[in-house]
Amino acid sequence: MWKIGVGFVVFAGLAMFVIMKGGDNLDIGGEKHGAEAVHAPAPAAPAR
Repeated sequence: MWKIGVGFVVFAGLAMFVIMKGGDNLDIGGEKHGAEAVHAPAPAAPAR
C-alpha cells in the first residue's frame, strides 16, 4: 500500500517539474477547433 503513495508522490513531483519548466507557454487546452486551430503546413520557400 505504501508503494502506491510513493508512486503518487513521484508522479506528482514529475508533473510539477514539467509544469514549472513549461512556464506560460504550456498548452493543456486539448483539441483546438475553429480559428485557433492551425492545420496548414508552413509556406514553402519559392523555387529558383
